[in-house]
Amino acid sequence: MSTKSVELGLKENPIPNPDSINNVKKQTFDLGNGSEVVYIPRFLGFDESWKWFNYLNKEIPWTRPSIRVFGRSCIQPRDTCYVASEGLPELRYSGYQPHAYSWEDYPPLKQILAAVREMLPGSSFNSLLLNRYNGGSDYVAWHADDEKLYGSAPEIASVSFGCDREFLLKRKPGKSLTVQTTKAKDEEQPASKRLKKNNNNDQLSFTLKHGSLLVMRGYTQRDWLHSVPKRARADAVRINLTFRCVL
Repeated sequence: MSTKSVELGLKENPIPNPDSINNVKKQTFDLGNGSEVVYIPRFLGFDESWKWFNYLNKEIPWTRPSIRVFGRSCIQPRDTCYVASEGLPELRYSGYQPHAYSWEDYPPLKQILAAVREMLPGSSFNSLLLNRYNGGSDYVAWHADDEKLYGSAPEIASVSFGCDREFLLKRKPGKSLTVQTTKAKDEEQPASKRLKKNNNNDQLSFTLKHGSLLVMRGYTQRDWLHSVPKRARADAVRINLTFRCVL
């Protein structure tokens, strides 16, 4: 465990009870055509998640870069930072190429990476894009993480800290939709409290909770778009970690 982790009181393994990982409450949503979303509302413990929030908020070198959208330059409506393993292809999106920090620059991040890998056996995440939303006016517009460096069917794991924010998914035009929900045997909370589906079945809505984990798999990036919209009632900071595998 790193010195910084010890100073901040962060656990070596942030999962509340690693021995019961197979019994964690989760839901799997089959979006059809090889697309899948997994949602785990209590991936990390509540108090431990606040320790992580404080570390990320204070220690990460956040920046708010200039990007290009539809040919026009604008300031990205959220803070960001990028961490990646050495030797990977450079990330570029919306005309912006972030500096790639090393995992060794911020060792505690490796503890969350290890926890995510433990929860998702077979995953091979080697990069991390961090976002900080400073209030309800910060957002991310509709997009897909379909850059070539992630491959044709990437797995993306998103861990949330702080303020609850709505996360939307909508299918791309021309893509068929079949959503099936598989409920974990020990999950007692109705799905309707975590997932909303609109009348035309083209859009899904999750409320991403403090300490939650959401995973997009298969062809979700090929067939679906996602966003975190502006919300006036979101009056506090949310920090989001998205783990990815660069090929």
